[in-house]
Amino acid sequence: MAGLSPKLPLTLDPADGYALNKDLKELSRQNMKMLILTNPGERMMDPGFGVGIAAYLFENNSPSTYSKIEARIQQQVAKYLPYINLEDIIFRAEDPLNKQEDNFLGLSISYSIKKLGIRDVLEVPINL
Repeated sequence: MAGLSPKLPLTLDPADGYALNKDLKELSRQNMKMLILTNPGERMMDPGFGVGIAAYLFENNSPSTYSKIEARIQQQVAKYLPYINLEDIIFRAEDPLNKQEDNFLGLSISYSIKKLGIRDVLEVPINL
């Protein structure tokens, strides 16, 4: 079966050779994840691409830092993923699995693609 794009990171798949994104929800999730995790200047030929969540690694774990991150996400999504409508961005300072409060920031991004009726939530755990 044909796919829309390769899944990242690249992994071998017996049916397709490499694992592929086969639906738009999967592809949108991957695009959003790449936008969040890519550092500005890291993408060839487009140095402005990326939120660069790692750049906030040594920032204070405070509402002002959350505001900076949220503004950067909104700016980048508007520019690079205009088909995505951000609905909510939630920050969590506690890891629900390990119950850690220090050095953890959970990011939950709710978004939709109205024209396709697709809704999804991207969870990004960031261990600071």
